[in-house]
Amino acid sequence: MFDYKPTPEQLALAEERRRQREAKKLQQQNAQNQAHFPPMFLPRLWKSLPSTQSAPRSTMKVMSWNLLAQCLIRSNLFPTSSKALKTSHREPMIHAEILSHSADIMCLQEVDRLEKLSSTLEQAGYSFAYAAGPGKQHGCLIAYKQDKYSRVDELIIEYDKQEVHEDSSHPATRIGSSRITKNIGFMVALAEVGADHQGVIIATTHLFWHPAFTYERARQAGILIREVLHFRQSMKLDHWPCIIAGDFNFTPDDPAYSLLVGDSLTEAQSQRLHISRVIHMTIDPTIVPTAKKADDEEGDGSEADPDRVINNSRVATSSDGLLSDLELTSLFINGAKLRSAYDEGQRTQRDNGTPGDLCTFGDRVSLPPTRLGAHEPMWTSYTNYWKTTLDYIFFVDTPKHSINVAGYLNPHRTTDMEAGLPQIGVCGSDHVSLCAELLLS
Repeated sequence: MFDYKPTPEQLALAEERRRQREAKKLQQQNAQNQAHFPPMFLPRLWKSLPSTQSAPRSTMKVMSWNLLAQCLIRSNLFPTSSKALKTSHREPMIHAEILSHSADIMCLQEVDRLEKLSSTLEQAGYSFAYAAGPGKQHGCLIAYKQDKYSRVDELIIEYDKQEVHEDSSHPATRIGSSRITKNIGFMVALAEVGADHQGVIIATTHLFWHPAFTYERARQAGILIREVLHFRQSMKLDHWPCIIAGDFNFTPDDPAYSLLVGDSLTEAQSQRLHISRVIHMTIDPTIVPTAKKADDEEGDGSEADPDRVINNSRVATSSDGLLSDLELTSLFINGAKLRSAYDEGQRTQRDNGTPGDLCTFGDRVSLPPTRLGAHEPMWTSYTNYWKTTLDYIFFVDTPKHSINVAGYLNPHRTTDMEAGLPQIGVCGSDHVSLCAELLLS
């Protein structure tokens, strides 16, 4: 009997038709949602990029978004958002935007009201895993299409407990942390349904928010990539690519970004690390308070001028075990260089001579266009008081599989966000959702 096998082109066509059917179904669901909840979000165009791969092994559409936990909202922090701060308006907007992307995998941060979101995800055909830091009322969630992936394993990383030294008898010195933050990294191993021994490692995180704690964020980012690779290796899945997406709370010109993507530190970045090597009273309770004790949650507003001031802290000494620049670099080098979907995607768009209304981080700061990170979105968080780029979709190749960016969701235009997010009819969060399609060869 003749054994029929479809060609790679036929398989790709069938996959595209399946995605079109899902998109149509999703549009119908969104239309029903809009009938009940009129104020929806502002849609954005999808940018497809030329591909050199005639028949990729698989495609993966990944979304990342900080939802702005309802439990963290303070009206004084969002004076221009008005009704957009109310759950009855925000939640329908957020749920509709999440589903509109039809992502295969979602990495969500600041997730609370889980019972409402879980129902929306399950009805749309997603399974999910959720984790939160100790004592936090919100957490990180990884969702995936249950007809495309199955969960193999998961792991939660508490940054406050992770060691970075082995040669010390004192636990605090081995940990090398400047402050207890209760932040976590969360990762899940997903096997492809119907594919023999193929899958992907997905990780998400929400790093510590305080702008002045540059060292602590760099330490957390280094631990994250280290533990993601250990997680993959422990299951003997080194041929699976890794996707690491979330709210990293640092900009593309930050030391941690450069360390993640394999760039050398500049003199200015080393100085930022140096002045942030302090020990907070959460590590050393003998420190005499210099200001009202701040809430650990993001955007609490209790520390004066948080961009410049580190309160309730002392200068670190060698016995505290904080990592030097060289030690930090080693922590990252022992992992792998990360690539950014948006930095590569928008760089490709500009290099192809079709920038259109492309606006990047490098366009608004003095970052050379050749430096990695220059083509990240101009903004991923835009409110009345702060406007910056903090969110990323990173990925790591494997010796057997390379990844290319096939397309991405255009960031919001500055003019659409000028009133400050969240905003009814624009976006239900103070962060902008990111979404990229990746081709795996």
